[in-house]
Amino acid sequence: NVRFHYSKDGGRSFSEIDTPHGDNHDLWIDPADPLRMIQANDGGANVSYDRGATWSTQSNQPTAQMYRVSTDNDFPYRLLGGQQDNSAVRIRSRSARGSAIGVRDWEPTAGGESGHIVAKPDDPDIVVGGSYGGYLRVVNHRTGETRSIDVWPDNPMGWGAAELKYRFQWNFPILFSVHDPDLLYVAADVLFRTDDMGQSWETISPDLTRNDKTRMGPSGGPITKDNTSVEYYGTIFAVAESYHERGVIWAGSDDGRVHVTRNDGDSWADVTPSGLPEWAQINSIDIHPFERGGAYVAATRYKSDDFRPYLFRTTDWGQSWQRITDGIPAGEFTRVVRADPDRRGLLYAGTERGIYYSQDDGRSWQSLQLNLPITPITDLAVKAKDLVAATQGRGYWILDDLTVLHQDRPDVRDKAAHLFAPRPAIRLTAGGRSESPGDAGTNPPLGAVIHYSLAESPDPETELSLSVYTSRGTEPIWTWTRKPGSVDEEASSEGPNDPPDTAVLTAEQGLNRFTWDLRYPGMERFDDLIMWSDMRQGPKAVPGEYRAELTVGDMTQEVEFEVVADPRSQASQADYRAQFDFITETRDLLSRAHVEIRKLRQLRTQLDALKLRVEADADSDRASAALIEEIELLTETIKPIEEAIYQTQNESRQDPLNYPIRLNNKLTSLMRTVDVGDARPTDGAVAVREELSTSIESELEQLEEVWEEHVPALNSQIQSMGIDLVSISDK
Repeated sequence: NVRFHYSKDGGRSFSEIDTPHGDNHDLWIDPADPLRMIQANDGGANVSYDRGATWSTQSNQPTAQMYRVSTDNDFPYRLLGGQQDNSAVRIRSRSARGSAIGVRDWEPTAGGESGHIVAKPDDPDIVVGGSYGGYLRVVNHRTGETRSIDVWPDNPMGWGAAELKYRFQWNFPILFSVHDPDLLYVAADVLFRTDDMGQSWETISPDLTRNDKTRMGPSGGPITKDNTSVEYYGTIFAVAESYHERGVIWAGSDDGRVHVTRNDGDSWADVTPSGLPEWAQINSIDIHPFERGGAYVAATRYKSDDFRPYLFRTTDWGQSWQRITDGIPAGEFTRVVRADPDRRGLLYAGTERGIYYSQDDGRSWQSLQLNLPITPITDLAVKAKDLVAATQGRGYWILDDLTVLHQDRPDVRDKAAHLFAPRPAIRLTAGGRSESPGDAGTNPPLGAVIHYSLAESPDPETELSLSVYTSRGTEPIWTWTRKPGSVDEEASSEGPNDPPDTAVLTAEQGLNRFTWDLRYPGMERFDDLIMWSDMRQGPKAVPGEYRAELTVGDMTQEVEFEVVADPRSQASQADYRAQFDFITETRDLLSRAHVEIRKLRQLRTQLDALKLRVEADADSDRASAALIEEIELLTETIKPIEEAIYQTQNESRQDPLNYPIRLNNKLTSLMRTVDVGDARPTDGAVAVREELSTSIESELEQLEEVWEEHVPALNSQIQSMGIDLVSISDK
């Protein structure tokens, strides 16, 4: 029941056990240990090892029951909805700042556990939410203000639906107009409209239900009744406004009626599909994106023990309907259907057990379940080329990036290999992606998500590579393959002994996915490099046009894509370019310095070996005190140069705390500082770089003298002695 009771005397008397949440529904008692129990309620599941004296809440299990989902127009966009016996929430689709969708990205909002919740289209901080009893609230998240705007604030608790002036189902529809952000619709048995945020309401329809009073009596009995409005019948259960033209509104009732108005509510036409059985619940209506007179309807009859799917499509204002359920199992009743606005004929349907999609306007369906748990789908939304699902028992889920479905066609599936055009990649100001977020939600991939399909997995010896370029570039920014280390390791590795700083392509039969994080290669490095405030990555790509190139064997395909600025960023295109150029030029100078240190260390190694060899031959004719003196002089010449550029005493990550960092570390730290956010370098950063760069260039000039004068002179001196010459490589 609402509370949790137990009896120790066969039911003659009962006592209560406190549980973390009310509305208890189920209990499992371990037959081998009756003290161990799992108890289920509207808040989730709880475990006890002492027969309910204490409980541990299973917060690591996503068990929220979401009735509906809507999205707002903020960035990152939010999901809004009520969760059974818990707070109404709005949740970021991606963390605004963090690497996972955590508690900072959740907050209570307007409405209650059961109702529709919608954000104002032109101001996402204004949220309107409903719940049972005709409850309607508006919350201003910016100011904290809350107002009750119930259409008819006459509390119906305990009354049957037939006795009420207006019948508000506890899941009654609420929606803002797609044509006027100040226009709000709310549905009971009639449709209401306000243009002053609930100060006044206008009725714009007659009763759009069957209005059968025999089906509106008090719920429950004979011991107890439960008139909370979830039981109300004869209500408008779904409303959709056409975005093709103003004044066209569709409405569906929970007792099997579909109506449409084409004159802003002045008159309504009953356009109920003839193939829809009586008393079906119209659970969702969606507008056809490409037909002015088109709409889709999802209905259920599971309350009448009819578990068949009911989906219908019209393109002529409801004059005729086609049932579109082929491919959905007969036992999976349907709650929602949505049309993709970016591809004609692409539909999504939510059933009692999962998600299906159609590429032919509903003529046939196939599963889109992927890794989504088997769970009832209560609502769907298509937003920013994502598919959002509300579930009854698994919370909210998002299928990130629908571009593959947008571009999937029979000719694509027939190809040996195909590269899909990525959707625009957003260069985020903050937030990454944690692959193990724990009890938090998972962010979408960060960067340009590139999909490619393979008819079959290619032979290991077949070339498979993916490159990205600027739109007019001839040299790739990156090239990835399925073979680790196949790129220039020194140019892209995190350390000479680490794997390359690049991902490895998959070569699975079917669909493969690769994500470019929008970073360019980092600076050259050398063995045992230890720095404080290091920066292993290169600069972030500047917003603009790019292209990707896939090579599989002798086939090559190119697609273009765009990198776009974070909508929250205040940076101009010139700011992005100035930041990119600063980091690129700094990286290149550091790369030069690090290559020189590699060469310098090669030289020292050879000088040490040469000195030992000459000393070993001291008694021979080739022995030369002058040569040893020259070797020692050159060794002493290069030592301060290296020490000026790099702190050579570093042996552990904490050593920079003991030994002051040198020029390369200072410059790397500066580069990392400028990399933060989206902004042009400050005047101070430019001045510091000028000072550090001048110092590094001075040291490199001294090294250039070593390479051009000292080393050739030394080689001339030893050439006649039959000793191997000093030879230095840039690698």
